[in-house]
Amino acid sequence: MTKLFITRHGQTAWNIEGRLQGQKDSRLTELGEKQARWLGESLKDVDIDLIISSSSGRAYRTAEIIRGNRKIDIVPNNNLMEMNIGEWEGQLHTEIEEHSPDQQRNFWNFPHMYKPRGGETFYQVLDRASNEIEKIISEHEGKNILIVTHAVVLRALITYFEKKDIKDFWNGTFMHSTCLNIVDVGKDIRTFILQGDISHYQE
Repeated sequence: MTKLFITRHGQTAWNIEGRLQGQKDSRLTELGEKQARWLGESLKDVDIDLIISSSSGRAYRTAEIIRGNRKIDIVPNNNLMEMNIGEWEGQLHTEIEEHSPDQQRNFWNFPHMYKPRGGETFYQVLDRASNEIEKIISEHEGKNILIVTHAVVLRALITYFEKKDIKDFWNGTFMHSTCLNIVDVGKDIRTFILQGDISHYQE
């Protein structure tokens, strides 16, 4: 049985400011680094064979902190980067609401209707994330793999594994920073045994 431990990066400066990050980047906050350490501590007795991280700085730094002093390779992966949200990247939610209210509403409430300006659709992110996760599974059969990614990609993987429609993309457990999701992978099964868990938070 292959086991996937999938998490989101720690809190960032732009998360605090209310800016959409997408494939742009901002540093982890002090709390974001703590969140990564807490998750690392909770996984200290788990035999992780490999860490595969989004190549974005915030995700890769989260992976490094989770790893701590353990001798585990971290492999950066461009296909696990966050959704490309085009012109919105780096903008405040309030700014987007002012100039693109209809598409902002679609993004959060009707993802199947969202049409980006220069970025990806939810369908494209789902294709990218699902193709990459199947490649990872096939190349690392029988291993425990930690994957560090982003909120939209994480929700895309949940949508894929649970065979949900894009219109239901945002339904379900909220994906907090460094929340832990565990998936058991067999020949024809993909089963969540934990989803959106933040029991490792210490404050």
